[in-house]
Amino acid sequence: MSQPTVSPAAEATHRTPDEAGMKCGRTSCYPCVVMIETALGRVEEGSASWGEIRHGDAFDLINMMPDESVDLVLTSPPYWGQRCYGQELSEHVLKRWEETGCPASRVPPYGWYHEAGGVLGLEPYPSWYVDHLVEFFNRARRILKPSSSLWLNLGDTYFARWGSIRDHGRQGYRDERQRRRTPSGGYLQDKQLLLIPARFAIAMQEAGWILRNDLIWAKPQVMPRPESDRLRLSHEHWLHFVPRQPRGRARYYYDINACEEGTRDVVICPTAPGSDGHTATFPPELIRPRIMSACPPGGLLLDPFCGTGRAIVAAIQLGRRGVGFEVSDVHAATAQRNLAAALFEAGVPLCLELQA
Repeated sequence: MSQPTVSPAAEATHRTPDEAGMKCGRTSCYPCVVMIETALGRVEEGSASWGEIRHGDAFDLINMMPDESVDLVLTSPPYWGQRCYGQELSEHVLKRWEETGCPASRVPPYGWYHEAGGVLGLEPYPSWYVDHLVEFFNRARRILKPSSSLWLNLGDTYFARWGSIRDHGRQGYRDERQRRRTPSGGYLQDKQLLLIPARFAIAMQEAGWILRNDLIWAKPQVMPRPESDRLRLSHEHWLHFVPRQPRGRARYYYDINACEEGTRDVVICPTAPGSDGHTATFPPELIRPRIMSACPPGGLLLDPFCGTGRAIVAAIQLGRRGVGFEVSDVHAATAQRNLAAALFEAGVPLCLELQA
């Protein structure tokens, strides 16, 4: 790949990698191995590029990231029991696990679950889902800088013994659906609000993470629902975690002046229209304050469940770097196109290829 031309204005803004807050990583993880200079800064050969989308399972791709390289993880994993995003789900995962002699109350590691045909978000029990998310973020500790943050968006789910799974659309409104039977018992009863964000937050605390905020995203407009015996859900949770330090209190990068006016933990923000065939996309107005407050300029944002890449694009637009993982081949290709457009607008004359 030839070295891109550099404008005089971009030359004037040149910074060294240390000045830009970069840290070298393995070239196998970052395929864009060139020297570029733009108004954003300089990327050395072999270091993390300004933007990148990698196609594959996040549990595998996280292992390819360099140690202490990420300033902010901002993501929204698949919600439990709602969508498959084009992935094939085996109906016999629970039976196979019990055939190994393990009770259903013992959660299998994600690696076993995935090899048996399981899909993240479609575990037979919410407890399996919560444990798999915690397993992933525990794996991610290695790649986080001591000053890093994790912002994670989770919506809640009502339990139903017979649930519907859709490929991409909002549950109950678009696309053909699959029906699946979910084991019940205990608190798993029809019409039960499962409190999954709270269960996940507590599990993360028990795993050694520090929960700093439970930000409520209040939606002023919500889709109509047929139920007449409960109120409509009109909010989701954004959980802010930081790694617990070996000694002393947690210390991390945070610019509170970049947050919304009033700096309150309830933010009213309309939902964003879906884009490129993906209906569960971030509203840019909601994630920009999270990025600006928790990721320093020139810092690296990782979205391990990036969908069409909206968080990565926002990071680039705000002068940060971004890496996204996406398991769906369709969404990964779309995210790559969106990233390429954002890099072009930011003055990065570089053509990137989707890495499988």
